[in-house]
Amino acid sequence: MADLKDIISHFNVTGTVTGITPFGSGLINDTYKVSTREDGCPDYILQRINHNIFQNVDMLQSNIEAVTGHIRKKLENAGEKDIDRKVLHFIGTPDGKTYCRSDGEWWRMMVFIPNAHTYETVNPKFSYYAGKAFGNFQSMLSDLDKPLGETIPDFHNMEFRLKQFHDALDSNPAGRADEVKYYIDEIEKRSGEMCKAERLHREGLLPKRICHCDTKVNNMMFDDNGDVLCVIDLDTVMPSYIFSDYGDFLRTGANTGAEDDRNLDNVNFDMEIFEAFTKGYLESAGSFLLPVEIENLPYAAALFPYMQCVRFLTDYLNGDTYYKIQYPEHNLVRTKAQFKLLRSVEENTDRMRGYIDNVTENKFADK
Repeated sequence: MADLKDIISHFNVTGTVTGITPFGSGLINDTYKVSTREDGCPDYILQRINHNIFQNVDMLQSNIEAVTGHIRKKLENAGEKDIDRKVLHFIGTPDGKTYCRSDGEWWRMMVFIPNAHTYETVNPKFSYYAGKAFGNFQSMLSDLDKPLGETIPDFHNMEFRLKQFHDALDSNPAGRADEVKYYIDEIEKRSGEMCKAERLHREGLLPKRICHCDTKVNNMMFDDNGDVLCVIDLDTVMPSYIFSDYGDFLRTGANTGAEDDRNLDNVNFDMEIFEAFTKGYLESAGSFLLPVEIENLPYAAALFPYMQCVRFLTDYLNGDTYYKIQYPEHNLVRTKAQFKLLRSVEENTDRMRGYIDNVTENKFADK
């Protein structure tokens, strides 16, 4: 166990540290709350950065500093009050960085936001909040001129995911290809359409934006009144298509079943969640989105269950080397559930298009 007080001493904190306790339920980084004694001194959050996932910590923190600095400046210019509750505030070190290295591990600190909460609930109310918050996040960063790096290269690149799939299919290391021929054929049938984003980008029609790339309800902080304060967990913020933030939320939030549901009757695409999230998203992001981005939102809703279906089946073909499994067919069960979700999305495409047209034609007003 690292000497956490020694690590804290590397940062420009104010106040006397009185306690360091594990905080939150994150699966990637180790997180601690650091309490201080004096009135007027903030408490802090200390995090160990998982550099097995985020291997370029310099790039990671440079991205986060650029994003939070840009948002902070916009809030200041808008006359916002209590800005440290509306954008994350990372603590510097004596050498001017926002992170330090100790015994081979990377650490960072930020100001703890008091009287703030996260929620796991996915319902229409919180889906609307999520759409509004993540759309606003993209909107505030739409004019950021500092280039950001990819903290996880090719994270949402469908062509790359299909290459991994084809490599697994060609080598067939676990000898499982014959048993999943139906799903292989269904993936291949849709592969051209699902690589649309990369093609449009190469043609100069679809820009890359600054996206969060991990859009979940619990990646927002709410105040005691239930109002959104800020978007958190910024490690995956990087250039991507807006489809990343839009489609990734719907893949999990609008799934009526579990990601690995054995009972496929449970798995459907929840249009009420779709409508709530889409309404909030277009209200806050519609001011900067291009027509090509808006018209392809239904494509984004299909892209992410398709992509995850490809990834689960790829891992199944490879002998379950990437995702943790609880039983031998776990990745195949996941594949089937994601494919069922994809089919449900496809069945609702016309309804999605009609709803999006209605929202945009009414200038994002309430229905």
